[in-house]
Amino acid sequence: MILVSLTQDIPVGDVVKQVSVLDLLFKGGYMMVPILLLSLVGIYIFVERLLTIKDAAKTPEAFITNIKQMVLQGNISEAVSLCQSTRTPIARMVEKGIARIGSPLKNIEASIENVGKIEIYKLEKNLGLLATISGAAPMIGFLGTVTGMIQAFISIAQEEGAVSPKLLSSGIYEAMITTAAGLFVGILTYLAYNYLVTRIGKLIHGMEYTSIDFIDLLQEPQK
Repeated sequence: MILVSLTQDIPVGDVVKQVSVLDLLFKGGYMMVPILLLSLVGIYIFVERLLTIKDAAKTPEAFITNIKQMVLQGNISEAVSLCQSTRTPIARMVEKGIARIGSPLKNIEASIENVGKIEIYKLEKNLGLLATISGAAPMIGFLGTVTGMIQAFISIAQEEGAVSPKLLSSGIYEAMITTAAGLFVGILTYLAYNYLVTRIGKLIHGMEYTSIDFIDLLQEPQK
């Protein structure tokens, strides 16, 4: 981690005190622990889902063309082998349809649709948790603000004489830093969630288009 130094204009003689980002995070208090954990979970989900979506979208452009030629020529076993070797959601949907060739068209459509629902569920796995993190992190940050201000007021109440800024600094640090950290994590996870949803939406559109194309294929006369 690269620590960015923030310069505070705090007059201590002629010395200008510098506080690193890590120091600020430590001053955020115990509420920084759940925020940090949420950020790590969010990063893991984003990277894992991004790689999963990237792999799912690797269907070759010539895949459906080759499938059409094989099915029209009656090479069903070769078409199934091609689907099994491709290993993408679209290929698994088409494979299910090929396995149902000879059944009523409605049954084939239902089989493809059921496989599609399962594949969509796999693609959307843990996205709900990512959305929860985007909302929970700012709320935890605001809770840290409340606890920090409570700490500051307790310090004021316990001080008999004049209240020094240094006495209040720990509570104010906790209040401000937890809010900033919570909002930062929440905003990033919210953006990550919407980005993944957009990518999945495009992939689902491709799956629907391919399934319709495959159903149309089955209505063509075979050679």
